[in-house]
Amino acid sequence: MKRILISTLFSALAFSSFAQSNFYKFSVGAGAGITQSFADLKKHDFGLAGYATLDYLFTPYLSLGLELQKGEINGGDVNAAPDDRQFINGYQAVSVNGKISLGQFIDFDYNSLSGKLRGLYFGSGLGIIQNKMTGIRRVNVKDPDHPYPGEDSSNDVYFPLNLGINFFFPDREGFYRYTLNINCQSNITLGEGLDGYDNSSLTHKSGTPDIYNFYTIGFKYSFGKLGLYKKTFRRF
Repeated sequence: MKRILISTLFSALAFSSFAQSNFYKFSVGAGAGITQSFADLKKHDFGLAGYATLDYLFTPYLSLGLELQKGEINGGDVNAAPDDRQFINGYQAVSVNGKISLGQFIDFDYNSLSGKLRGLYFGSGLGIIQNKMTGIRRVNVKDPDHPYPGEDSSNDVYFPLNLGINFFFPDREGFYRYTLNINCQSNITLGEGLDGYDNSSLTHKSGTPDIYNFYTIGFKYSFGKLGLYKKTFRRF
């Protein structure tokens, strides 16, 4: 009897310090948001875009996935810009992204503030963006005989930088199957295609890469084979 009590007490103490849980190894997601351009035009305008994702989860807080985007990136203003330039880029993009969350590093209690913030993450990746100008003004009002150089379509390499947070919701069996995602993605492109103007051939080069941000909200659904994750946490 004494041995049973000691074993039970030891098990209870061990469970209070260590937890293991099952998690789904795949997730699909979709959402929408607002793009904001930071290109060579002075006005950084906004556009609408959507996205879809497919992720493989090594742990609940470490993933590698594929992301597709489609929408518009806008900039400039023919009525306000000093050079009368303006563009609308009906773009498509695909990238591979790795993300790691705070829950991978910290001990937490699910009901505490640390538990709510365990889904805070950062990440980066590599992708290809297809630029297609659906509206652009290249007329040089100062020199109409020499319009601004550029291309109506092009492909550029870009580097996405992600900062966001996941809020997890369990299904009927208690597994975290549903996720609300809020993300800010800053995309650094290599090339001159984002705004449709080839500033490398102009005398007033900006000297900075073209960038666009993508502010989104979306939902993820987890599925597939279950993995086992061990994590130390404290109970308060």
